[in-house]
Amino acid sequence: MKTHTQVVVIGGGVVGCSVLYHLAKLGWKDVVLVERSELTSGSSWHAAGGFHTLNGDPNVAKLQSYTIELYKEIEELSGQSCGVHLTGGIMLAGTKERMDFLKLAHAKGRYLGMDTELITPEEAKEVFPLIDPDQFEGAMYDPQEGHLDPSGTTYAYAGAAKKLGAEIYLRNPVKELRQNTDGSWDVITEQGTIRAEHVVNAGGLWAREVGRMVGIELPVLAMEHMYLLTDDMPEVKEFNESTGKEICHAIDFEGEIYMRQERGGMLMGTYEQGGIPWSPVDTPWDFGHELLPPDLDRISDSLAVGFEHCPPFAEAGIKQIINGPFTFAPDGNPLIGPIRGLTNYWTACGVMAGFSQGGGVGLALANWIINGNPGFDVWGMDVARYGDWATLAYTNAKVRENYSRRFRISYPNEELPAARNHLMTPIYDRLKERGAVFGQSYGLEHALWFAPEGVEPVEEITFKRSNAFEHVAEECRAVREDVGMIETSNFAKYKVTGTGARDWINYVFANKAPNVGRMVLEPMLNYEGGLIGDFTVGCVGEDEFYVIGTGIAEEYHMRWFELHLPEDGSVRIEALGLGLLGLSIAGPKSRALLQKLVRDDLSNEAFKFMDIRKMDIGMIPALVGRVSFTGDLGYEIWVKPEYQIALFDLLVETGEEFGLKLFGGRALKSLSMEKAFGSWSTEYRPIYGPYEAAMGRFVSLQKEDFIGREAALKEKEEGSKMQLVLLDIDASDADVINDEPIWHDGKTVGWVTSGGYAHHTQKSLALGYVPSEVAIDVAANAFEVEIMGERCPATLLTEPPFDPKAERMRG
Repeated sequence: MKTHTQVVVIGGGVVGCSVLYHLAKLGWKDVVLVERSELTSGSSWHAAGGFHTLNGDPNVAKLQSYTIELYKEIEELSGQSCGVHLTGGIMLAGTKERMDFLKLAHAKGRYLGMDTELITPEEAKEVFPLIDPDQFEGAMYDPQEGHLDPSGTTYAYAGAAKKLGAEIYLRNPVKELRQNTDGSWDVITEQGTIRAEHVVNAGGLWAREVGRMVGIELPVLAMEHMYLLTDDMPEVKEFNESTGKEICHAIDFEGEIYMRQERGGMLMGTYEQGGIPWSPVDTPWDFGHELLPPDLDRISDSLAVGFEHCPPFAEAGIKQIINGPFTFAPDGNPLIGPIRGLTNYWTACGVMAGFSQGGGVGLALANWIINGNPGFDVWGMDVARYGDWATLAYTNAKVRENYSRRFRISYPNEELPAARNHLMTPIYDRLKERGAVFGQSYGLEHALWFAPEGVEPVEEITFKRSNAFEHVAEECRAVREDVGMIETSNFAKYKVTGTGARDWINYVFANKAPNVGRMVLEPMLNYEGGLIGDFTVGCVGEDEFYVIGTGIAEEYHMRWFELHLPEDGSVRIEALGLGLLGLSIAGPKSRALLQKLVRDDLSNEAFKFMDIRKMDIGMIPALVGRVSFTGDLGYEIWVKPEYQIALFDLLVETGEEFGLKLFGGRALKSLSMEKAFGSWSTEYRPIYGPYEAAMGRFVSLQKEDFIGREAALKEKEEGSKMQLVLLDIDASDADVINDEPIWHDGKTVGWVTSGGYAHHTQKSLALGYVPSEVAIDVAANAFEVEIMGERCPATLLTEPPFDPKAERMRG
């Protein structure tokens, strides 16, 4: 066994073997994998082995497509068969709402190059003969689905990695991890110690334990999962002989079951409502090639629906019941990437769909370790999407919920009930008393909209315009005509101080650091010139800056910030979190309202757009910036949490004479859309450069050195392939959500990033990316956007429909 190596991968499941293979494939030959028992001895060996490309996140879908295409490569290199059966698959819709969901999924697949097809129940029966077509509204067929041999595939990854020079040490449990002062790791195993530059936690069922070795609690939980194998079925034999094909995969959403052929019979698995966590606190180290006791009663309701929808199953004998544990993150996506605060410690865990995602996870992580960049947009899988609020109990509640909803419809306006009221600000009760309907973001409750007195504060979940529509419209009216107030505590807030603060701001961000008393909009780029953040940076003293950003990305951004702090200690950065809370007022009467409460002169000459300063509001010390994401005259007010209730009460009381109305996140989105304001994680992501994202005016190439400068300069000089545009859509009762295809001249040319109904300008709007050569076509209805299966005419807008000259915002 080696004593020194570049990387130690801990865990010999399909994910660990994929990471090892991709590291070796990319040129790092001095890499090893350490496994406590045998390969596949956690979850991989008993997996059902299905794979598919469809995913709610198109970026994850691309990695899943890569995974499926990879199997031929590793088979040829290793000489080990993966046992791939590319049968195709259908998703069965038992309700009109589910059919709407499939229309959305089919549309998303267009710009991803997926060859899906919407089919009738009768057509579905032709490829999956076991169904009763009268039970269904329709289906979607995807030719890129199938199943494989889980053990064979894992050994193919391992064999291919070894052919490239990697080594694998079996029956060698890791006992301890120690980090040295130079950043290297001592991986202490039963057979000895290996010193490694990097450690990858691909521990699967034991990922929590490997995390605890370095003092972290990863948000991952194992759930018991059952599937059954039937005896041989005559219907299967007849189909195979008459068509020369296997029966394809099928998902029956209403039954919450998945099915595929297994030899002469069928496999049926379920994600039942009453899912049971397995070993919720600690995973036994001696658990190996074992199964859990079956419990058919727990899945009987799902099986009953399955038997009704697929009658031949009711007559088939059960040959075997498989019940084994699989790990999940709270949202069901993997947890990959570096851990903030730890040098060269990487995670690749929570990959419950390992045979759909394992190849993509391995490639992204290997890229990340070797090149410093995953090479793809992996935000949906990044471990940094969770903060320390994702505790063991939180994870338990959310994983159980996610498991039970695996085959449920997820509506765009749906807020799930598990682990709610976990983080709340002091004014939560006041907002609730006033009819707030809450959502949760990064663990924090925040108001989405307000139900007027006499209206139940509940939103109907739908793909179309909901019962909140008219109430959000009234909130928008108040902002545009009078004054509105929204809580902004769910923004991320950072404080940067020290003698090197200004130089650091200039290096990390693309725009120039603001002067004292001023704010600027600051894109943040990675070294390849991709957008990894957009911020408002305010300077309140020569060595004191406040940075306001996207709340969900706090851990993600702090990881980047801390990685780039100077070693001399001249810069300090602090994530303020709930230590600094916000309220924002906006609208034509916002200045008059605030002026009644402060001694400072708020005239346009004295307190200009993008000014920032500390001032007292009544008796309350506050930080006030003249900026508003509504695109209107407005102010962001930041206070310590002990002052938030007093500030809220003061603004509400004083605001009565000005017609002050509370508004929430739904109205904020509507108002910002009609100004064409984008957001990080939708319009601004690492796959986009600042010029194609219409952020070029905030990039100061006059600065000699900042991260991403060379790439940004190249993008500006060579031009962008794609361009962010604003579209005015002729829609009826449904607006865009995200990822809808954009059509031009009868072809899919781009995709929607976000959108909705702009109530003040009464337009259905969408932001999205199209090729630069068509981004100049301003002819009426030159584009189409596919909404709920319907191609709606759309016109490209060359300026925002509200206040295009920014006179309200700056006046």
